Amino acid sequence: MGHGEKQAYLIVNGEVYLNHGFEPAALELSEGKLRILRGGEEHAPASRCEIVDAAGQKIIPGMIDIHTHGAVGVDVNGADADGLRKIGAFFASNGTTSWLASVLTDTVEQTEWCIDQLLAWDQSGADAAQLLGLHLEGPFLAKEYKGAMPEQLLQKPQIGLVKRYQERAKGKIRYMTVAPELEGAERLIAKLGELGIVAAIGHSGADYETAKRAIAAGAACSTHTGNAMRALDRHEPGILGAALESDIYSEMICDGLHLHPGIVRLWLKVKGWNRMVAVTDSIMAAGLPDGTYHLGVNEVEVRDGDARLADGGARAGSTLTQIRALRNVLAFTGEPLAKVLPLFTENPAKLIGVYDRKGSIEDGKDADLVVLDDHLEIQSVFLRGHRFHSGTFKR
Repeated sequence: MGHGEKQAYLIVNGEVYLNHGFEPAALELSEGKLRILRGGEEHAPASRCEIVDAAGQKIIPGMIDIHTHGAVGVDVNGADADGLRKIGAFFASNGTTSWLASVLTDTVEQTEWCIDQLLAWDQSGADAAQLLGLHLEGPFLAKEYKGAMPEQLLQKPQIGLVKRYQERAKGKIRYMTVAPELEGAERLIAKLGELGIVAAIGHSGADYETAKRAIAAGAACSTHTGNAMRALDRHEPGILGAALESDIYSEMICDGLHLHPGIVRLWLKVKGWNRMVAVTDSIMAAGLPDGTYHLGVNEVEVRDGDARLADGGARAGSTLTQIRALRNVLAFTGEPLAKVLPLFTENPAKLIGVYDRKGSIEDGKDADLVVLDDHLEIQSVFLRGHRFHSGTFKR
C-alpha cells in the first residue's frame, strides 16, 4: 500500500456479537469505524478491502480494562510514554483494546509526571490498546484499608488538587477512587462530575449510611469490590452492603484469588449482569514469571501468580489478563459467552462514558474487535480498524 493509504477489512463468515447474542454477519472496517453488512452486502466491499475469513469463529467487541497498574515489567507509576505503549501492546495481544492507566497514590510531582507521560504518548499508530485516560486510585483513601497504598502519602480530600491534576491532564482523568468516610469526601464526590471524572468508592471502612450518602452524591462504582473495604455484617452492611444493594456499578477481580467463585456468582445474582465490571487490577508482573516486582513505591513478591506486598503480605493487585478473566467467569458461572461479555465490554464503556464509540459492535463505532476460536483462543485483534500484529498472542 502507498504511504498514507488506510487499510480496510471485510470480515466474513463469522458469528458476530450483536444485541447480546451471536448471529451470522459480515463486518466492514474502514476509516477506523465499523459497518455491519447483511443480505449479501459483503459482496460489495470498499475499495482496497482485505478479506478476513472468520469461518468457525466468534467476533466480539474489544475488551476494556478500567483498572490496571501495569504489565510486562512496566509499572504505570514509573512508565514513560514508551512504557505505556509496551503495556498497551501486551493488553492488545490479550484482547483488551482500550484501557485506563491506574495511578497508585504517589507524590504530587510523580502523579503529574504520570499525567505528562499520558499526554506525550502519540497513539496515532494504533500499535497498542488505546489509552483512554487515567484512573487516580487515591490519594484520598482510608489508612485502615490502604492495601498497597503508601500510608504516608494518603491525605484528606482536596478539590483544588484534583482540579490541578485535571487541568494538567487536559481532561484526561476519567475515573477516581475515594474513601467516602474522609472529611470532605462527599463534597468532593459531588464535584468530580463537573470535572469530567467518574467517582468510585473504595479503600474504605465507611459504614452503610456514609456509603449511601456518597452514592447519592454521585459515586457511580465501587473499586475492586470486597477487597480493601469493610466486610459485610448482618447488623452493619457497611460500604460493601451499600454497593451491592444500590444500582451503582461494581468492579470485581476474577482471578479466583481476590474473590471466591461463589462470591462472583452471588454478586452477579444480587446486582445483575449489567452492573458488574470485570477488571484486572494487574501490576507489572502480568505476563511475567513469579519473582520480585514493585507496585508504585512498594516491593511485591509474586508466588504462583499471587502478588503480595513483601512487607506484611497484603495482596497487591494481580497478574491477571482480561482474556483469562473472561475464561474464569465462564468457568465460575457456567453461563454462555454472550451473557458474560458485557462485564468486559458494554458495562465499563457505559461507566466511563465512552459507550457512544466503544463497548459493542454497532454501525459507526470504533472498529475495536477480537476474533476468538471455539476454545476462546485469540485469532485476531483489530484496533480502531488496524489489524494488530503481535507475533504470538498471549494466553
